[in-house]
Amino acid sequence: MTSLTDLRTGLATRLATISGLRSSAYIPDNPQPPVAVVMPSQITYDTAFGRGSDEYSFTIMLIVGRVADRASQTNLDAYCASSGSASVKAAIEGDRSLGGHALDCRVTQMTNQGSLAIGDVTYHTAEFNVSVIAAG
Repeated sequence: MTSLTDLRTGLATRLATISGLRSSAYIPDNPQPPVAVVMPSQITYDTAFGRGSDEYSFTIMLIVGRVADRASQTNLDAYCASSGSASVKAAIEGDRSLGGHALDCRVTQMTNQGSLAIGDVTYHTAEFNVSVIAAG
């Protein structure tokens, strides 16, 4: 049986393969951009007969510094690409078993590109939806 902790850690490990990007399996108190934060958003139990599998939905929040609007949005564009060395999708799907903890995983969407204020600082962000199928 796979645990939520195993899947969080597996996603953070895959995101850490992107050069220069920090990753966190948990929501940090004080994020240090650029950082990708793994946040569980939903679990659907018993998606296969006899507790064969569960489906986990995660949101990956990518936070980049906002020194200049255009530069930070250009940085986000590279992370949002479907392929390439900075692609969140390519990094996660580079090991769809997440180190042997998942049956399959896919990055399904990028949503909510925008600004986020944390304390007195405003950052640019993008959210990625990830679907993971794991043994029940």
